[in-house]
Amino acid sequence: EQRWLIQIPRLFHIYKRMGIVESFEDMIQNIFAPLFEVTKDPQSNPDLHLFLTTVVGFDCVDDESNEPPDSFKASAPPPPASWTGKTNPPYSYWMYYLYANLATLNSLRAARRMNTFEFRPHCGEAGDVDHLSSCFLTASKINHGIQLRKEPGMQYLYYLMQIGIAMSPLSNNKLFLDYARSPFRKFFARGLHVSLSTDDPLMLHYTKDPLLEEYSVAAQVWKLSSTDVCEIARNSVLQSGFEPRFKRHFMGDGYSASIPAGHPDAIGCAAPAA
Repeated sequence: EQRWLIQIPRLFHIYKRMGIVESFEDMIQNIFAPLFEVTKDPQSNPDLHLFLTTVVGFDCVDDESNEPPDSFKASAPPPPASWTGKTNPPYSYWMYYLYANLATLNSLRAARRMNTFEFRPHCGEAGDVDHLSSCFLTASKINHGIQLRKEPGMQYLYYLMQIGIAMSPLSNNKLFLDYARSPFRKFFARGLHVSLSTDDPLMLHYTKDPLLEEYSVAAQVWKLSSTDVCEIARNSVLQSGFEPRFKRHFMGDGYSASIPAGHPDAIGCAAPAA
């Protein structure tokens, strides 16, 4: 069984410079118009319809440290059709319009009894901590989240809502943050819903099993017990996009009791047998 997470790069400024799009609205249309069309009429593109049954969500990725500042705190931003300059929209702008279109698409797909998609952007890997506020309001889960170490209040909100945070300390060590300074161990000890994951394994990992590499290094460096590793693996299963029947297979009869409050799988999930 394969499940896919589609990445959307925040590269409007490059596509604009190349003449591929005229406005940010063009980019949004290019991403979402085919998805709405095939949802309304699956026979218009049977291959895309079939592929979407294996898609669990959408990511959004680029170097957050190069993001332009959010200059809309004192005024409303222009609509996508009016964003025609050569500058890239700020992070919060991307998050809102991707979230809004996904939410509308999910409503349509749910009404037609089709699978829906989560929004799981790269967030808090670098750059402004305000990115974490944007994703707290819009995202289902996030990837990385290491900037939460700088904002205890936001960290507490992520803990209260048990928002899934897929972390990759080896990737961060290569790109943004030394392994010794990774907040993964503290986040885990404080009860945040963290998991270990890979990130660009062909470039950033050195073995044929990059996920095992992440677990092995973390267990050695942070002296994780077998119980710790099992809990992290459990978080990974809960955060995954596999259907509840697969999660129940891997987690056993206690699966329902393991679901954090507010998790989508909690809806309609039977209580475990006494």
